[in-house]
Amino acid sequence: MEYDYNDFINSIIELTKHYCFEESPLCNECPIQNYCEKYRTDKIEEQKKSNNPLLIDLFCGSGGMSLGFKQVGFNIALANDIEKCCIDTYTHNHPEVPRENVVLDDIKELLTYANGLLPNKEIDLIIGGPPCQGFSNANRQRVIDDPRNKLYKHFVEFVNIIKPNFFVMENVRGMKNISEQVIEDFEELGYNVHCEVLNAADFGVPQNRERIIFIGNLMGIDSKGIFEEIHHRNKRINKYVLRDALYNLRELKALTIKNSTEVDSEESGRKIDMNQKYKQENDYISIINNGKSSKFIYNHKARYNNDRDIEIFRRLDQGDKSDDPKIADIMPYKNRNHIFKDKYFKLQNDKYSKTITAHMKFDCNMYIHPTQARGLTPREAARIQSYPDSYFFKGPYTKTYMQVGNSVPPLMGRGIGVILKEYIDLYKKNNESKEEPKIGV
Repeated sequence: MEYDYNDFINSIIELTKHYCFEESPLCNECPIQNYCEKYRTDKIEEQKKSNNPLLIDLFCGSGGMSLGFKQVGFNIALANDIEKCCIDTYTHNHPEVPRENVVLDDIKELLTYANGLLPNKEIDLIIGGPPCQGFSNANRQRVIDDPRNKLYKHFVEFVNIIKPNFFVMENVRGMKNISEQVIEDFEELGYNVHCEVLNAADFGVPQNRERIIFIGNLMGIDSKGIFEEIHHRNKRINKYVLRDALYNLRELKALTIKNSTEVDSEESGRKIDMNQKYKQENDYISIINNGKSSKFIYNHKARYNNDRDIEIFRRLDQGDKSDDPKIADIMPYKNRNHIFKDKYFKLQNDKYSKTITAHMKFDCNMYIHPTQARGLTPREAARIQSYPDSYFFKGPYTKTYMQVGNSVPPLMGRGIGVILKEYIDLYKKNNESKEEPKIGV
């Protein structure tokens, strides 16, 4: 039960306070390191002494984009979101960031006191993906007139206050419709800005996930050239499919007891489970784990399904959807197949996954496991999003799906971040001579 889990975790935290007095060579390999106050304190001090470029992550969610940038050498100065479960997940998985600098608050309020939380160092980068309700393909309304897009305007305001060398803003591809206005907003602040729709699959993520990315800078660099560099490097990246992401996760059965998502079992999975295939990884899992295998598997729990849905899952072949004749006799929406033809979809092992979305918090009928009669677990969705196995999503069960679905894949963050770090490092190196950094494609 949830109470028992929290009680167990609190006991671990108390034990680390009493027994972890000195740093051990094994600290970096300890499976409960993120619960250890000594480890977290050491990581915070280590980051303070580092000269890595600093970033702020607005609308940080569970921290996927931050993680990607951290993996290529950025430090996180400040992160913010309005969802408590996201802040809990972010804080747990980024022990090097002081807890007070992972802020649960409305961005409008954060604007009034953010400077007091920032280190006395230059902020090199602001990243973020403002919520996108007003940017759908069906919406042609001007951004400035849509009240749902005030959060995007706050992102612009934050950039104006901090004036980082770079910003990276991510959103759904529907924002392409008003991209010229968005670019104008940032150009008024002095930024050279370019945007393109990028697919996470091109960064090695086993998923068709198209998002618009805006990159701007104050360093006199043609931002269009940054995208050319991204495309050039992506040509050398290996591409992966769904089978690669699901590799070596143990088989589970759908949960058949209602309202029991916090109940762990051998059959349907556990919130925290031993990794029975520790260090038995394929190329893709090695890449997303970034050289650090996890002794535990987190969030690999199957959700509840009724008998009818389980039978539908069983009958469908990979690539089949709701209008398949094999399920016509039990299809609950058969009178509206023209509307619900994708209500059920069985994923295909040898292809990219369809886009992982926050809708999974409601059901996973559009994300049926390719070989097991159930929907994807949060861990499987996180694998498809390129999160490492050690990344633990906190909060209520259904909200773990929401956190994963709203994320920027860490591998995508890496692919963008590695190029921006090269520009920032070279800019700082040449700053005294005022030479414009040039990184050739």
